[in-house]
Amino acid sequence: MKTVELSAVVRTETGKKAARSARKSELIPANIYGGDKNQMVAVGAKEFGKIINSHHVYTVKLNIDGKFVDTIIKEVQFHPVTDKVLHVDFLEVTDKKKVTVALPINLFGHAEGVKQGGKLLQVVRKVRVHGFVKDMPESIDIDVTSLTLGKSIMVSDLSLDKLTVAESGSLVIATVKVTRVTRDAKPAEEAAASTGAAATGTATEA
Repeated sequence: MKTVELSAVVRTETGKKAARSARKSELIPANIYGGDKNQMVAVGAKEFGKIINSHHVYTVKLNIDGKFVDTIIKEVQFHPVTDKVLHVDFLEVTDKKKVTVALPINLFGHAEGVKQGGKLLQVVRKVRVHGFVKDMPESIDIDVTSLTLGKSIMVSDLSLDKLTVAESGSLVIATVKVTRVTRDAKPAEEAAASTGAAATGTATEA
């Protein structure tokens, strides 16, 4: 996983009034869990926005007055109307503590089913895995080249070194859907084949 550094300041006041004041100063109230003690901090809204709006999943190295704490983003609260970030929960991580992280799925290759006229659909964009952060890749890369028409790749098909997938094995990740064009083409092909066979039979009888 990629690591990004983010400055944070200690929060000494709590409550709605203090939270509103922080947001007016372009700061986002945040908490850090998982360490020896929970910490209340605030991070820059602009800087955090670059992280949360990225397709990547990061470990976040929080710089709190010169002291660095390695974390991952545990939960983000958004405004229901504006989607503005209201609050962030970070989880402190170490090389000795396993965590659960939702990693992005990256499909590559040209599916055989697409060549047959189907449409490739990515059903889920992220999959949760459990393990040490140091063993986690930036993404889960899946080759769909051999995926044929009507077939799917499921969580049970994944094999991740040193990591455990924290999802149901029956969860579909990607599938090649049979399109209307494909369905219409099949009867036409069968009719053509039947016509061809009949024509061949007539010629033989003659």
